[in-house]
Amino acid sequence: MSVEPHDLRGRPVVVGSGVAGLMTALLLAPEPVVLLSRAWLGDFSSSILAQGGLAASLDADDSPDLHHADTLAAGDGLCDETAVRRVVEAAPLAVEKLARFGVAFDRSPNGTLRLGLEAAHSRRRIVHAAGDATGRELVRALTAAVRATPSITMLEGWEARRLLVEDGAIAGLLAAGPAGAAVLSASRVVLATGGVGGLFPDTTNPLGSCGQGLALAARAGAVLADPEFVQFHPTALVLAAGGSLPLVSEAVRGEGALLIDENGDRFLAATPGRELAPRDVVARGVWRHRAAGHRTFLDARQSLGASFATRFPTIDRLCREAGIDPATRPIPVRPAVHYHMGGIAVDAEGRSSVSGLWACGEVARTGLHGANRLASNSLIEAVVSAAWVAESVAAAAPDPAVRTRPFPATLPPAPDASLVRSCAAQALGIERDGETLHEAIATLAPLATGGGPASDPAVVLLMMAVAALRREESRGAHYRADFPLQAEKATPSLLTLDDALAAAETLSDTAMPFARSA
Repeated sequence: MSVEPHDLRGRPVVVGSGVAGLMTALLLAPEPVVLLSRAWLGDFSSSILAQGGLAASLDADDSPDLHHADTLAAGDGLCDETAVRRVVEAAPLAVEKLARFGVAFDRSPNGTLRLGLEAAHSRRRIVHAAGDATGRELVRALTAAVRATPSITMLEGWEARRLLVEDGAIAGLLAAGPAGAAVLSASRVVLATGGVGGLFPDTTNPLGSCGQGLALAARAGAVLADPEFVQFHPTALVLAAGGSLPLVSEAVRGEGALLIDENGDRFLAATPGRELAPRDVVARGVWRHRAAGHRTFLDARQSLGASFATRFPTIDRLCREAGIDPATRPIPVRPAVHYHMGGIAVDAEGRSSVSGLWACGEVARTGLHGANRLASNSLIEAVVSAAWVAESVAAAAPDPAVRTRPFPATLPPAPDASLVRSCAAQALGIERDGETLHEAIATLAPLATGGGPASDPAVVLLMMAVAALRREESRGAHYRADFPLQAEKATPSLLTLDDALAAAETLSDTAMPFARSA
């Protein structure tokens, strides 16, 4: 059905069509809701690429208490313990809810859910679907459910460019649609736009996932929390060129695959936890070994061998397309940007600091992940948080006076991260230092205020770099070569775009002020 934007007044708008956005829209039913997606549903999202599963304490020898303890340990002092408790206790029922929406989870011959093991988990608690294609199966089932829900109006091929704010509250959004610019009136907006991987040259995310939700929120005045914490996955498949790299799931290491170099040496053998240490530890170990001149591989020949293709069909296909048979040859791997632990600061209901704006999924910072996400906690967070966000949005009555005056429908340019990716890689990589961060801030600030295609990506990276420069310690996924020790107290980073621009002006060697207006 074709719907004109002015017919949608009063309805909440959900921006993003990954697991978080789809679930939020579904759980708002029967209230009419608008789901805005820049691609056709099911065609574009980081969720689709998720090979890992959903972490939930479902086995007899497991419990939410153990899941809670593992999450806190991985988060390295920055988790919100209350948020962690809420998620891990809600996780088992969330898996059941997904099954009712039609997700076909992997099961043992006796019909019970098959549970996998991943790094830093003390028990087998990872629920998979379609082997190593969990994200694709979730998106498939939830997309079918959305299309079958009459209360959901889908705007496919639409991209949000700016949030519109009146008197400190959300009044709508400016979007690029098939016919050009359009203003959607709304006093309730949910951002479910994913992460920041596309800001970096090597990532397991789609290159289009370049932090646009963070830029939208920041320009609307929202507070971001812990934006400096970026998780690098240790085992992306090495390809000749950079860009979006295929992921070799942590579940492969959970089944016994080993990290080796060109000499066959197991270079993490002396590291506590070895291949199943927390991701930041493994990623730094691989990065440093490669920086020392070695090549790095994941060897599944002994642990999986001929069963590799059955257990991990997607990875097997990707490897074979690259000319590698993982049953007989080690898989060449290297770290790549995978997940953003920071994001829009939200409360227990997903509310941001801006009235009428919620966030859900990777774009939100709920306090679950802390300084380093525990494997497979992100999909389950998206599912359980969607329920809380939907309940909160439904309880917030629409503002009948919203959009009392027309907004200009002049579209900012589509974001293009190509001009800032090298800066991101140099300053915000696995190991960082103050001098490089200082240089990056000086480069990014003029771009952030320039209004060009690189402006929104530069806004996000500027806020990440300022937070990273201020954090003079090493914690979780944030490692400062010039501050290698951990501070005694774990303190979250909280900042607005104005904060970041003020910091850039203070650090600047020139007297030229940076404009505050967005």
